[in-house]
Amino acid sequence: MMCLIFSFSGQDADTSSELSFQVGIKVFSVANETFDKGWSSQKIEQLSEASQYYIRKTAHFTEYLILAITVAFPLYVFGIRGLWLVILAGSFCIAFAGLDEYHQSFVAGRSPQKKDVLIDSCGVIIGVIMTRIIGWTGRMTVFRPLANRS
Repeated sequence: MMCLIFSFSGQDADTSSELSFQVGIKVFSVANETFDKGWSSQKIEQLSEASQYYIRKTAHFTEYLILAITVAFPLYVFGIRGLWLVILAGSFCIAFAGLDEYHQSFVAGRSPQKKDVLIDSCGVIIGVIMTRIIGWTGRMTVFRPLANRS
């Protein structure tokens, strides 16, 4: 996940904008078909263009939510739980978010933004919390019989 995030951050501004635009086209095309909106391809392109900010910020949030889960879950499995899980996984992922924004300062047409680190951090916190909930639920239900074996 870190490699994927790093590669997205390494894209120049034009490539990144085009990718976001294409994601918007896909999302609005699926919405058009699913909800039978009857939008023309021009309308879909306009909607995609108008939604670029939200698409980009949602991508930031989602990337770091997934990163947090992929970092926190192995720690959880190996017995790091509670506040220590939040501190270790959260700190690692948030530090990566800051370094990733710094990395963007070297890419043509891109610049680091504190707002993006804040959005990334929100994704991290939600990802760690989700890991804790899923891990606890699994231990109390699915894997409880295994824990009672001696």
